Amino acid sequence: MKELTLKYGCNPNQTPSRIYMEEGELPLNVLNGRPGYINFLDALNSWQLVRELKLATDMPAAASFKHVSPAGAAIGLPLDETLAKIYFTDDVKLPLSPIACAYARARGADRMSSYGDFIALSDICDEVTATLIKREVSDGVIAPGYTEEALKILREKRNGTYNVIQIDPEYTPAPIERKQVYGITFEQGRNEIRLDNPKLFENIPTKCKNFPEDAKRDLIIALITLKYTQSNSVCYVKDGQAIGIGAGQQSRIHCTRLAGNKADIWWLRQNPKVMNLPFIPGIRRADRDNTIDIYISDDYMDVLADGEWQKFFTEQPEPLTREEKKAWIAQNKGVCLGSDAFFPFGDNVERAHKSGVEFIAQAGGSVRDDHVIDTCDKYGIAMAFTGVRLFHH
Repeated sequence: MKELTLKYGCNPNQTPSRIYMEEGELPLNVLNGRPGYINFLDALNSWQLVRELKLATDMPAAASFKHVSPAGAAIGLPLDETLAKIYFTDDVKLPLSPIACAYARARGADRMSSYGDFIALSDICDEVTATLIKREVSDGVIAPGYTEEALKILREKRNGTYNVIQIDPEYTPAPIERKQVYGITFEQGRNEIRLDNPKLFENIPTKCKNFPEDAKRDLIIALITLKYTQSNSVCYVKDGQAIGIGAGQQSRIHCTRLAGNKADIWWLRQNPKVMNLPFIPGIRRADRDNTIDIYISDDYMDVLADGEWQKFFTEQPEPLTREEKKAWIAQNKGVCLGSDAFFPFGDNVERAHKSGVEFIAQAGGSVRDDHVIDTCDKYGIAMAFTGVRLFHH
């Protein structure tokens, strides 16, 4: 198949629309559904991310994409009891495969942003992964293959309209890429830089120069995630998964704050008060996620006030106070942070420190590098200047 006609482009008024190859065949097949223009943008960007994560870590990888940026990305490390509970996989009867663990982590990092996502899997989608996907609100999935059981499950989703795309894992795009803006064609070489290069961590200007192997792995995950995130962008990673992604902000400190706030929410969801919220039986998954998000926020009375809490809980929970939240967040340690370009000021490090960041990888090259280094030294943070910018537009 050389081309595929689409219903419309980014918006319904943008017709005609298609994807096509100037030479050769499309490296993908639509096995179910009718993906749209934005679906394919998410699918092809997210596929590149998980493909590169697998190449870099030699582990299955998954990503959850919304509006051409990742809401979550992860490799397939096993879930402990706490993560299984906050990702709502503890009731699954089948044992979780590595690719299922990767998907649960990618989807679970920021469940609010992942609502209605497009999923990418680096490995063949198996039955248990399809089972996890089926219960979530999602637009589609791209993977190199599907087992018969998985395909049957996915074809039943959304009354048979769920988008399922199979990509040729051996496909290699041309080294030059093009796009048009306002009738003008832009051309550039594809960003083929490898981010699992040990030399990226050789320039360490901070007093603390200790980068454990797990930290290097997590920083590589952060940098690869940023490579496919709309810039400006910052990514917090812990234990093999992104826990906070700040994308598309004009100011880098706003990226750092946004990603840090998401990382804090991920960590707060593991607080015993949150994990033991007494939800009413049968509450919708989206309603439960939204309720948790509000409960954690300063607007908690929106779900705890008399006349409101009865809609969500069997009994009125105690608030998670500001002091309790601050004390809990202070327990988060060993977080890694990647930035797609240099930090212009030390305020980014100040904010990162509040969310448990102990390791940073950023391009370096700011006129205020000295201030950024001094701020890292103030908190004992190890920082590498990679010399690599990762803008993506």
